[in-house]
Amino acid sequence: MYKIGVDLGGTKTEIVVLDENLNVLERKRVPTPQNNYNKIIDTIATLVFDVSQNISDFSLGLCCPGTISKQTGLIKNSNTQCLIGKSLKIDLENKLKKNISIENDANCFTIAESQMGAGVGFDLVFGVIMGTGVGGGISINGILHSGRNNIAGEWGHHTLHYNGNSCYCGKSGCVETYISGPSLEKRWNQLTGLTQSMPEIISNFDTHIGKKWKDEFLENLGYGLANVIDILDPDAIILGGGLSNVDFLYTEGKDSVYSKVFSDIIETPILKNNLGDSSGVFGAALLY
Repeated sequence: MYKIGVDLGGTKTEIVVLDENLNVLERKRVPTPQNNYNKIIDTIATLVFDVSQNISDFSLGLCCPGTISKQTGLIKNSNTQCLIGKSLKIDLENKLKKNISIENDANCFTIAESQMGAGVGFDLVFGVIMGTGVGGGISINGILHSGRNNIAGEWGHHTLHYNGNSCYCGKSGCVETYISGPSLEKRWNQLTGLTQSMPEIISNFDTHIGKKWKDEFLENLGYGLANVIDILDPDAIILGGGLSNVDFLYTEGKDSVYSKVFSDIIETPILKNNLGDSSGVFGAALLY
């Protein structure tokens, strides 16, 4: 059976067709309609119709910003605002006359990396997204573990600092408010008065303020992932998202994590992803 995956991103929507051996048969990208739910539905449907015309039997998965509420079936926690409160799964299934699996970007990233990327060969993989937000997913023997409440792996919203930074989720001190891209840029602005992007900030580590910013980043990353290892003890941690390109995460970052784990021997590899921004679309195709 062929596998079709769709990655609904903030700026682009991508589709891929895989054969039974996970070879890419077709791949397309188009711009994502902005702030228009009905046009998003139409865009996805058009892509699926286009690539499936000569395919008789296929599964269909969607990588979506946000998650589906187990109670209501509606999209929540999405940075694509027009999706919030919508019955995306049902609406797409009605449009396509086809069953569809939907997961968020962190879960799709984790499945893709565990089956096709840096996590191949590891039984229990913890996938990490560090970018605009902080998310995670858990794969066990290549199968996604979603948990009873469909929130397994959401380490970005465990409390790192009691009564700490305010988070959009309504709580305070979440990991995401300390080590996401926007939160790190905000902290840099607090320390320097400068409004700069992450690449610009990275180039200033030779300053006293740069060292303070970096040390805080490493400390927060260390406690956040050490907590994950203490609870889950995964065979590998795979980093994804824009911040996964920061080289020191795999050296000083790893050392910071290891120093905080409840064990005298820590062998958990912390690895850079292999699939880059393709993880979403491949993960969506692998959901079935």
